Amino acid sequence: MDSGLQRELETKVRSGERLSYDDGVALYATDDLVWLGELAHEVRTRLNGDRVMFNVNRHLNLTNVCTASCAYCSFQRKPGEKDAYTMRVEEAVRLARSMEGEGLTELHIVNGLHPTLPWRYYPKVLRELKAALPDVALKCFTATEIHFFERLSGMPASEVLDELIDAGLESLTGGGAEIFDWEVRKEIVDHDTHWEDWSRIHRIAHGKGLRTPATMLYGHIEEPRHRVDHVLRLRELQDETGGFVVFIPLRYQHDRDHDPRNRLQDRTTMASGAEALRTFAVSRLLFDNVPHVKNFWVMHGLTTAALSLSFGADDLDGSVVEYKITHDADRFGTPDKMTREDLLTVIRDAGFTPVERNTRYEVIRTFDGPVPLRERRAEPQPIWA
Repeated sequence: MDSGLQRELETKVRSGERLSYDDGVALYATDDLVWLGELAHEVRTRLNGDRVMFNVNRHLNLTNVCTASCAYCSFQRKPGEKDAYTMRVEEAVRLARSMEGEGLTELHIVNGLHPTLPWRYYPKVLRELKAALPDVALKCFTATEIHFFERLSGMPASEVLDELIDAGLESLTGGGAEIFDWEVRKEIVDHDTHWEDWSRIHRIAHGKGLRTPATMLYGHIEEPRHRVDHVLRLRELQDETGGFVVFIPLRYQHDRDHDPRNRLQDRTTMASGAEALRTFAVSRLLFDNVPHVKNFWVMHGLTTAALSLSFGADDLDGSVVEYKITHDADRFGTPDKMTREDLLTVIRDAGFTPVERNTRYEVIRTFDGPVPLRERRAEPQPIWA
């Protein structure tokens, strides 16, 4: 990028002028990663100061049985496979209760598209989970699952969501987005929930007062232009509904055991740490109408996650404990569990003030910020796995 274009983009960003598709492509093309990070950090600081949000959450996957065979997925199993599973309602409640400690505020539930589970299973399990954990927010189901429930129940998405909300649903998850551009999507997705239905379902959810995340799966066969297109589609939808609270770039993972279900790994090298930081920065600069950008540290490792806080991200998701969808593929040694204290340490060591939030991004508690440089401990700061 020449210095003239660099100055032009700086002027646009600092004046609050909306960046275009061409601007996004140019930002991805720059070889000045430090400049890009500084510009994104400027915007992130303008929006969120030195705060980094996190929550205390757990992930629960009710079933890994799935009719789809998406090319990036090591999680899905077909009926009858030896490690396929489906939880009974009481089993899900028992597992959720075991996760209740440490001030849990959110239960995050996504699943395979099970071909034979009846529709009534899903509102029933939410109702029982809410009864068991009344103070825990239920953040459940991708738009792909809601689209699947439409066919399963014979009801339109609006009625499906009404039943789930009545049973305790407080937010959809952001999954199923992957990459919206069809030339990429047709290569990686093996279900029929595409941009039209994904956006329709989130639009309906926002109209019912739900506030939801949006995601993008990057680092596989897509190109930067596809990432830009993806973010700008979401930005336009956000202009319409205002319902997205956070954007989450998710790094595609190779499978540690070279599982043949993950059919993209022979064609890809995965995104480097530098490419991850670039993606966070460009996303923050383009997505001018969403308040938060999250690093789901499970998919990036803690070092890249900590660095991303200076490249546009202001949220580190949560304590997680186990995220089978990634841990079934992950080969990077990310931990299964981060306690509240672990997250506080990562955030402070990165130079930020930790803020615990709930699912709707309302502040629960603000913690003391980082130790001033002159008072830092004598031993080196940790390099996180």
